[in-house]
Amino acid sequence: MLIEGVVADANVLLSAVVGKAALRVFTEFDVIVHVAQFNTDEVAEYLPQMARKYGLAVELVEMQWKLLPLRIHSISEYRRTLPQALLDLERRDPEDAHALALARSLSLPIWSNDRDFDDLDVECYSTARLLRRLTEQK
Repeated sequence: MLIEGVVADANVLLSAVVGKAALRVFTEFDVIVHVAQFNTDEVAEYLPQMARKYGLAVELVEMQWKLLPLRIHSISEYRRTLPQALLDLERRDPEDAHALALARSLSLPIWSNDRDFDDLDVECYSTARLLRRLTEQK
């Protein structure tokens, strides 16, 4: 199966903004990265913490965040799939429901290093697995 797009969870986006392997998805491959507005708000909230954790200037981390080529989706675009996603993740992490609902709405896999998406009806790729698959299809 050719991977042309993925729905990113907040954890991989935070990894990308501090220069971890997740950044390679954006810089080395032609894949569209979709994200729910809810998750972009979550990332923005954690940028200062990530900068401190990795000893980086907050301004640089914020600039990297702004430069990531993302397709941001409002809740209105996945509203119909959100109730089931919330139910599916109520005992795991309900905040992950936005990524799940968007993935279902767009019929795309999820890109996350979070185990909360295991055993659901949507394919989920960790960063390492996604990089392997994208390298294979290149």
